[in-house]
Amino acid sequence: MSVITLKAHYDGKQVCLDEPIDLAPNTPMLVTVARPDAEDADRAEWFALAKAAFARVYGDDEPDYSNAVILERP
Repeated sequence: MSVITLKAHYDGKQVCLDEPIDLAPNTPMLVTVARPDAEDADRAEWFALAKAAFARVYGDDEPDYSNAVILERP
């Protein structure tokens, strides 16, 4: 069985595909719902994790490097 991913939305009554595709009647499907509130919670958790990691890497005890130590300019 080949699997493809299509974008879709729910219009309040039914699921509507956002892309055209030829499907035979009774084609089996898997539906994954991406709830905006769940995405916001996940995004907040990842942001907090990244913020903590940056705080560890760029802490107050990290030395301040001058431009004199840069060997090659980006």
